[in-house]
Amino acid sequence: MPVALSRRRAALAVLAALTLITALFVVTTRSRADAALVLVSQGKPATASSTENAGTPASAAVDGNAGTRWSSAFGDPQWIQVDLGGTAAVGQVVLQWEAAYARSFQIQVAGAAGGPWTTIYSTTTGAGGTQTLTVTGTGRYVRVNGTARGTAYGYSLWEFQVYGVVNDPAPGCSGNAALNRPAAASSVENAASAASAAFDGNAGTRWSSLFADPQWLRVDLGSTQTLCQVVLQWEAAYARSFQIQVSAGPDGPWTTVYSTTTGTGGTQTLAVSGSGRYVRMNGTARATAYGYSLWEFVVRTTGGGPTPPPTTNPPTGGFWGDTTSIPAAQNVVMVKVLNRTNGRYPDSQVYWSYNGQVHSIAEQPYFDMPANTAGRMYFHLGSPTSEYNDFIEFTVGPAVFNGNTTRVDAFAVKLAMRLHARDGFDAAVGETEATFAEDRTVTFQRFTDAMPAEFKHLAQIQAPFRIPSPGNSPQFRAGGQYQNYLTAYASQNGLPASTSDIFGCAGPLANNAGGCAALNRHVAHLPQAQWSDPALFYQAPPANYYAKFWHDRAIGAKAYGFPYDDYAEQSSFISHGNPQWLLVAVGW
Repeated sequence: MPVALSRRRAALAVLAALTLITALFVVTTRSRADAALVLVSQGKPATASSTENAGTPASAAVDGNAGTRWSSAFGDPQWIQVDLGGTAAVGQVVLQWEAAYARSFQIQVAGAAGGPWTTIYSTTTGAGGTQTLTVTGTGRYVRVNGTARGTAYGYSLWEFQVYGVVNDPAPGCSGNAALNRPAAASSVENAASAASAAFDGNAGTRWSSLFADPQWLRVDLGSTQTLCQVVLQWEAAYARSFQIQVSAGPDGPWTTVYSTTTGTGGTQTLAVSGSGRYVRMNGTARATAYGYSLWEFVVRTTGGGPTPPPTTNPPTGGFWGDTTSIPAAQNVVMVKVLNRTNGRYPDSQVYWSYNGQVHSIAEQPYFDMPANTAGRMYFHLGSPTSEYNDFIEFTVGPAVFNGNTTRVDAFAVKLAMRLHARDGFDAAVGETEATFAEDRTVTFQRFTDAMPAEFKHLAQIQAPFRIPSPGNSPQFRAGGQYQNYLTAYASQNGLPASTSDIFGCAGPLANNAGGCAALNRHVAHLPQAQWSDPALFYQAPPANYYAKFWHDRAIGAKAYGFPYDDYAEQSSFISHGNPQWLLVAVGW
């Protein structure tokens, strides 16, 4: 990889470590809700008896923003109510009072906006602050009815949160099969927003992604289940367009059981019908400039209840094999190398090497990875000096792993890696299982078939050992047949550079990640705001079709096809704090 990327990765490693440290000091003011309860009031219609002014509407108390508030006129009584959109079994109410609080108030429910109201909580000794109230009641409308103010001002709430279950599912549709099950995501914003946080039954923790489209969040139910309802409890960063999908395997193929392009955030209770072991939310268009963020992701099934944790070790087998026997790391992270050559090579002929150590996985399948500033681990098939070899890259801090698979230089050996952390984070990058399953000759032929004429020679010039990237082909360099492949497009869009410099993000593009990525992806002619939209990438020539091929065959469509492929978070880079183990699959 170019030196510029190495510097970038080192900076990311420092950032990741600092993020982890910061996460340890995060304090939440929310309490743990019952596992079956979700926030059902956020973003729903709200009304009030009065408002102090136009800047303090009733809706501000149910918008999920702790910096906006409802406040009433300066008099008693006053009320605020929220329409949940359907009958709900209410189990908890959280009131975050501004300084103007209620000394005496009631929580009430009703089937209609005008009542009659049933009181499910009452006090004459309210103290303000944040009040977490356990209640029991049923209704579509929930209101706070203030009868005595605690100050000379009115009543004012930063947030009015109602937790419960809306739209009781059909008989037999119950439980939460996703509760505390293994989860993975396309990305996480930081160490404090792990995928597992959306499945922990805690309404005060959340998953959040990087600020790009698309993103996904997936849960393993442990066995094939029949789904009947999904409840998504969005943070303010919600999806405008998304699908709920099911699959028998972690990498698909996926079947869509719900789809929308008009998501409204808040709490969405979705009737679905389908079966699968894996369930994912696949976000394709964000509603805000931030990523995607879910407080809770509930999956209800006709079997009811959560899938119980296994009482014995899960069976071995499958692509990633048995992870329960991986020994604990004494250093930072335990690496296990897997032979996924489909019988082409025995374990005694699959080798790894790092920092002077060389072993077959028959001799030593594990490596206890220490902290390091930057490194590569190489993998050879057949012998320790075989031309069938490839590598992964990484920077490992005292409590964080940063690394990636890469196709920047060439494709030589199929690789995938899966990182698991102690907080439940679990994510994989690299080639898909389907790509591993096909023979090497098939992969080479698929590449040839997918390429326009200018790129077809890449599958021939170093065959059968590798497919070099276009930047490493003499045909795209000065004097080569395709030396001008990208030059006109680059000049037309104010980014003049040679074709080889564009493929290599070198020369005038060495410090212009966005420009280099836009030229490789053929989006440089679009407004810069659209340079980060994967749906627009590689839609017309000239483009880096070599990179597109590896994205199309990568887990989550994330690959390193050129040096700045991490622009808009499209690369196979993976990072997380407090790592537990790293699996590296080596294929043929």
